[in-house]
Amino acid sequence: MEIKICGLTSTKEAEYLNENNVDFAGMVMFFPKSKRNIDENKATEIINTLDKNINKVAVTVSPTLEQVKIIEKLGFDYIQIHGKLENSIIENTDIPILKAFNVKDIDEYDNFKNINKIKGFVFDAQEPGSGKTFDWNTLKTFPKSDKLMILAGGLNPENVANAIKVLNPDCVDVSSGVENENGIGKSKEKINMFVTNARKVSR
Repeated sequence: MEIKICGLTSTKEAEYLNENNVDFAGMVMFFPKSKRNIDENKATEIINTLDKNINKVAVTVSPTLEQVKIIEKLGFDYIQIHGKLENSIIENTDIPILKAFNVKDIDEYDNFKNINKIKGFVFDAQEPGSGKTFDWNTLKTFPKSDKLMILAGGLNPENVANAIKVLNPDCVDVSSGVENENGIGKSKEKINMFVTNARKVSR
């Protein structure tokens, strides 16, 4: 079971991920509506702190090609795209894409399932980053493929084991579920617990 911790905003949080040997680290870029949005300088600091074995993911919403090219130059390994994914980006990007779906646009999956540059799909709640779950059973009929199936949306240390039992995704993805009680920054203890509980059930 692979693990993705999303919404990093500091090098201290990057160190928590290094300690847990997680697989993916997500950073929100070019989306100022999010409290987790970071600029290029902060992204560079975090990337330089993260272990080289951790895949760095830029999390975006309907990005422009110019923004995608900036993300490539910063050294990200993947770009995660919510909202619109333009053909120009698919044709011109040099890094793999993770296409994210919310409950409301999941019917667009067929439009992207055979695109080679898309290496995985993130299945998120209707409001990404809200900490709310959705009915995992709705994904039980999705065919397994060679592309990563990443489950997000309201996961936390308490429910991640059950989510894995229900869906057996390739990767579990958490952001708000491992934040401090005040909603600011990530909790080292919650990250440790999330990783422990996810790996325990997936062994």
